[in-house]
Amino acid sequence: MTDEAQGSPAQENADSGSVLGKERRKPLLLGLGAAVVGVAVLYGAYEFFIGGRSVSTDNAYVSGDNAQVTPLTSGRVIEVLVTDTQPVKKGQLLFRIEDKDQRIALEQAEAELASAQRTYGQSLAQNRALGASAEASEAEINSAKAKLASAQATLTKAQADYSRRAALVGSGAVSAEDLTTAREALASAKAAEGEAHAGLAQMQANAISARRQEDAAVAITQGTTTSTAPQIRQAQAKVDQAKLDLERTVVRAPIDGVIAKRAIQIGQKVQIGSVAMTIVPVNELYVDANFKETQLGNVRPGQNATLTSDFYGSGVKFHGKVVGFAGGTGAAFSLIPAQNATGNWIKVVQRLPVRIELDPKDLQKHPLRIGLSMDAEIDLTGGN
Repeated sequence: MTDEAQGSPAQENADSGSVLGKERRKPLLLGLGAAVVGVAVLYGAYEFFIGGRSVSTDNAYVSGDNAQVTPLTSGRVIEVLVTDTQPVKKGQLLFRIEDKDQRIALEQAEAELASAQRTYGQSLAQNRALGASAEASEAEINSAKAKLASAQATLTKAQADYSRRAALVGSGAVSAEDLTTAREALASAKAAEGEAHAGLAQMQANAISARRQEDAAVAITQGTTTSTAPQIRQAQAKVDQAKLDLERTVVRAPIDGVIAKRAIQIGQKVQIGSVAMTIVPVNELYVDANFKETQLGNVRPGQNATLTSDFYGSGVKFHGKVVGFAGGTGAAFSLIPAQNATGNWIKVVQRLPVRIELDPKDLQKHPLRIGLSMDAEIDLTGGN
């Protein structure tokens, strides 16, 4: 038999390898398919039982409500007792401002207060004097009335004398000289009675004027004391303000924290409201975690969160709670907000900052600083 009829050994080996490959291909494909299905089942189980119970992000940063130290009185800095990175306690002395101007202002205010108190006392004394004067004027009215009554009695007598003498003139019992004397006495009595009337009217007017002057003076001090009089209270307010300005020349820390961004030096003149330094409250920090909008459907305030910091590594765990959500996405509050009303618009998943409050005990053990990167994971099984 020839080689062509029987076939060469090489050809037989090739044919047998091809047949063996076809036979093994089907189990391999089935195994590969089973592996893909298994991975899909495992991933689905993970998402259902584990992954769906939490959301996480590495786009998170430490934040805090900084306290800006601003002097409330102006002046030259004469002493600075802290520097950047230095921890301070609430009430600790930070720096001093020269207080010469404030002391002068206080002395001037105290002098004005003393003057106001003396003026008030003088007003009270004047009120008493005006009251006495009004009483004296009223007493003179009684005297004027007595004079008027006496003048009226004299006039009545003079009229009677004149009438009697005038009736006797025809009989010759009264001389012309006596009649003239009676007439003159009558005229004098009338004048005296008119003068007494005028004197009484004058005394009454004087008494009314004195009372009105007293009322006008009393109205200024009526219902007041040395502690409630308006002019004294105004002067006292100036004293209190001067004392406050003097106290404000000594600037103390408003909170516990660490000094940052100190901007003053000895000899520098500071103005009211200028920022002298910043205090970071390292024991009251929080984390702003920027989650994708697709992750936030089940996030609620009060849910527990676990965080790690690049500063300490994954071995240190921080604990916290979700406080709330920002009022808008980061893009909405950017300097130049996104304008999506264009023809070539592409949808981009947005991120919304979520505020997470850190446990103060964790911060005491492992202090953080503002701006550090964090990884945040929120447990979706709790919360309101």
